[in-house]
Amino acid sequence: MEKMIKGIYIHIPFCKKKCNYCAFCSFELLKHKEIYIKSLLNEIKHFYRGERVKTLYFGGGTPYLLNVNELAQIISCFNYQTDPEITLELNPAEVDKKKLKELKNLGVNRLSVGVQSFCNDFLKTIGRNHTKKDIITTIDKIKDCNYKNISVDLMYGLPNQSQEDFNNDLMQLLNLNINHVSLYGLKIEPGTYFYKNPPKNLPSLDLQAGMYKNAIQILNDKFIHYEFSNFSTNEQFISQHNCLYWNNENYYGFGLSAAGYIDNKRYTNTYNLKKYLNNPIEKEFQVLSKEQMIEEEVFLGLRLLKGLDFTKINKKFDIDIYNYYKKEFDKFLSYKLLEKTQNGVKLTLKGILVSNEVLCEFIRT
Repeated sequence: MEKMIKGIYIHIPFCKKKCNYCAFCSFELLKHKEIYIKSLLNEIKHFYRGERVKTLYFGGGTPYLLNVNELAQIISCFNYQTDPEITLELNPAEVDKKKLKELKNLGVNRLSVGVQSFCNDFLKTIGRNHTKKDIITTIDKIKDCNYKNISVDLMYGLPNQSQEDFNNDLMQLLNLNINHVSLYGLKIEPGTYFYKNPPKNLPSLDLQAGMYKNAIQILNDKFIHYEFSNFSTNEQFISQHNCLYWNNENYYGFGLSAAGYIDNKRYTNTYNLKKYLNNPIEKEFQVLSKEQMIEEEVFLGLRLLKGLDFTKINKKFDIDIYNYYKKEFDKFLSYKLLEKTQNGVKLTLKGILVSNEVLCEFIRT
């Protein structure tokens, strides 16, 4: 039986300037924007089956660089459930009130702002093209346009960053009075400027772990910690779109490098811009076995702070999930990396800090 598709991700790969840490599929080739939109619309027309979706997410790159008419063309392609969540990523120093109001009229109701730090020196080091002043001005403009659902990205583990520096960022973030925060530790990944030009004086792994633990303590007074990296002031502002991923639900991915999950089949579009422009409908689907679906259910579900619901998983896959992973569950419970809940198990804070090692042991195929 086909499953309902609730969400759509749209990848817009264009940036004014690629950041030093960025490993996403993005580039400073705005001259290709018009033909890219045509290819994107062709891909959508070919694959979208008319489902009424609950979420639409524009990621990138910097999707705010599309003009209002281009965004309107894409948004109008889809049918929506009542009160859908429509998210657009943007950077400080790029917004104006007129465009923000026009986007709101299109249905965009959630904005994700790439702040990363409030320290101008750190922003310069990681290649951002905005300042602390730009951040405050941008958030004020967004609020003036009556956006209620605002998310901010913040990074830690930056070159030369101390615990005190990051605590200062967190306190300034709290002063913004926004309702969602995503925290990301700096990772040096292949293909990035930092990979080719390694930065000096990176915080130690212990210091980065301390930054993360301290962030939880500081944010917990105002926010619900609902996923490894994500915090919201209440359930209303939890990212509905990202929860589709963590709950292992079906979604479309359109655009260069976009990934999708449809009827137990996963795909990732090409990262090659020329290839995508020539043939945006070419995809290679991977059909998941039952074992792979169970692995993903556990792997993704453990990212959520509420953890796994054994009853739900047992019903979904007609198995006894505890016995299926008895060796792994018993091991990590004994190490206090997992703890029991009313419905199943969840990672402890100690487990979250070594989550890569823990989660990998649930992958068998």
